[in-house]
Amino acid sequence: MRPTALPALLGALLLTSASAGTLRVGATPVPAGELLSFVKPILAKQGVTLVIREFSDYVQPNVALGEGALDANLFQHVPYLNVFQQSRPLNIVPVRRIYLPPLGLYSRRVTQVTELRRGATVAIPNDPSNGARALLLLERAGLICLKAGVGARAAVTDITSNVKGLRFRELEAAQLPRSLADVDAAIINTNYALEVGLNPERDAIYREGASSPYVNVLATTRDKLGNPDLAKLAAALTSPEAKAWLLKKYGGSVIPAF
Repeated sequence: MRPTALPALLGALLLTSASAGTLRVGATPVPAGELLSFVKPILAKQGVTLVIREFSDYVQPNVALGEGALDANLFQHVPYLNVFQQSRPLNIVPVRRIYLPPLGLYSRRVTQVTELRRGATVAIPNDPSNGARALLLLERAGLICLKAGVGARAAVTDITSNVKGLRFRELEAAQLPRSLADVDAAIINTNYALEVGLNPERDAIYREGASSPYVNVLATTRDKLGNPDLAKLAAALTSPEAKAWLLKKYGGSVIPAF
């Protein structure tokens, strides 16, 4: 080996040593970021340093994971992941089901679904999977009917009956809490509801039940599935301690899925 190659080799070895036992995980701040912060000291005792990177949207956590800037993320359900990868195949796979954040319908103008006026404007997420989820929620609330069998592929164009003549405003999920001042009601993901002080149990005029299939998962890329530190993270996130913390912190607003 040439003498000049030795410093470079030593630098590479030091870099590998420094990153060993470190997990970089992307998350939305609430509840995922808070849950990750809770398990961080548990992992530290097992020799794993957890680095939490928070995002305010649903796109960049997957992009960062696919590009290798993250080792895992926690913010999405499988239907969203599947739709996302139809246009951006990043080889991301679910690792473990963690919690259900029930989707809710919120309003500053009415306190019951039946009070929505004819022609009311309802804001819903504009991404395909959460948009479909919102429409399915409105169908369960008795406000609309959808084409038979559309399920998680539902779009506004699939509405076959709209008894109140509702009008729909499709917005980025992160913008929905702010839209409450301008619309009659909005369907808001729990993480964004919690961030602005909404309590899904108390404030939602209608919301999903515990049987919803839209459970948020810990996800990674296929090449990282064998990472033993990732297995430790999955175990910590689904431990009795994590379950007790979720129930104490959020009550029925966030439901453990393990």
